[in-house]
Amino acid sequence: MPPITIIGRGHGATRAMAQTLLASGVYLGHPLNRSSDLLPPDQMYDACRVLARYVRWLGGLEWDFSTLHTMPIPDEFSALIHGYLQSVLAAPAPRKGWKIPETTLAFPWIVRMFPEIRYIFWVRNPCDSILARHKTDDLAEFGIEYPSTENERERRAISWLYQDKLVQSTPKPAHWLEVRMEDFVLDQEKTVARLEEFLGFPLARIATKGDAVGRWRSDDGDHYFDFLEAAMRRYGYEIPGGG
Repeated sequence: MPPITIIGRGHGATRAMAQTLLASGVYLGHPLNRSSDLLPPDQMYDACRVLARYVRWLGGLEWDFSTLHTMPIPDEFSALIHGYLQSVLAAPAPRKGWKIPETTLAFPWIVRMFPEIRYIFWVRNPCDSILARHKTDDLAEFGIEYPSTENERERRAISWLYQDKLVQSTPKPAHWLEVRMEDFVLDQEKTVARLEEFLGFPLARIATKGDAVGRWRSDDGDHYFDFLEAAMRRYGYEIPGGG
């Protein structure tokens, strides 16, 4: 079957989906880190920076992604992605794929290069997602312009929003499934059944931690920003403060 990839912002618990695939006999490349990310990541990081050259910041929290969907994909990007995925693409495994959150930053061109892939779009409530750090917190590290802020949580929230806008702007592939992390944790059986129907083979069940959902409720720091509201409502998340 075609490869499988998981996209979604870092600290979104994509590890749970990767662990499910691994436990189900899916080859995710070699070597992997503790989060089941394919290593080394450098070529994927560099590919994200190549794509970022063609994203136009409009000021504030708006970006123009339109060029990405029509321009020729640079050979540099393609070479970096094929180099990063070498262990996956060359593997004879009947079921294979990869996971690294930075795939999200490269998604518009990944989907054009690999339209046949099974894409699992993993979403987590940003109020929980921004509680811990991730490599993609500072978008400037990947060549992406955004409003300057000294508030680390706000920086993470902007990263979450940017990645969501990037995904939403991209024409979806034929094989696309959106999964909320909260549904996977709180109703694993129903959610895994959806995944099995999508992928076409049985999946293992892994242990989950219910306390991974709603951690923002006991957090004393900044965990919500008004600019997240529209996206949160689209995904069916509660707006803190009853908004």
